[in-house]
Amino acid sequence: MQGTLYIVAAPSGAGKSSIVNAVLKRVPDVALSISYTSRSPRPGERHAQHYHFIGKEEFERMIAGGEFFEYALVHGDYKGTARQSVLPQLEKGLDVLLEIDWQGARQVREQIPGARSIFILPPSKQALETRMRNRGQDSEAVIAQRLAAAREEMSHYHEFDYVVINEQFDQAVQEVTAIFTAQRLLVGQQRHRHASLIEHLLSD
Repeated sequence: MQGTLYIVAAPSGAGKSSIVNAVLKRVPDVALSISYTSRSPRPGERHAQHYHFIGKEEFERMIAGGEFFEYALVHGDYKGTARQSVLPQLEKGLDVLLEIDWQGARQVREQIPGARSIFILPPSKQALETRMRNRGQDSEAVIAQRLAAAREEMSHYHEFDYVVINEQFDQAVQEVTAIFTAQRLLVGQQRHRHASLIEHLLSD
């Protein structure tokens, strides 16, 4: 049975990574796709845990070889999703969770039509700005840029299958978890998962 690819996108500050990490602890048989990047690791980041850190030349070699579902050049550095991070897991029957932006999500959906996509929205503009400021990492100019980018990102929410509002964190996690549960209860999934039971129930 082929696994399902889940795409999760959100503007910066909406709490996407926190929700994803919580969902991974609750839902069994889900693999997190680790993106590739050509930038250097930041303090605390580990290879193959936060990103696959590779050189720019290696990244471009992978691009030329068609090894990415999607990639982008952002601020001089590449970032992308390699096929090898997704397809082998799906073929094993595992579900795969992928954190990317709306542009990457659009590219992946074109290649994997059966993917399920989830967009995380903040409860308000003020909440989004507050979360950005609470990080204590960015200047006023950077925060202004991130807020403008967030508005552009959020304008594409309608391209996704599901929308979750991250107002109460626990509720948002429950709602994303429910999406996994509902997908796994579809007739096609259950037919494969419980083939012997169904055969027995329908036998004379």
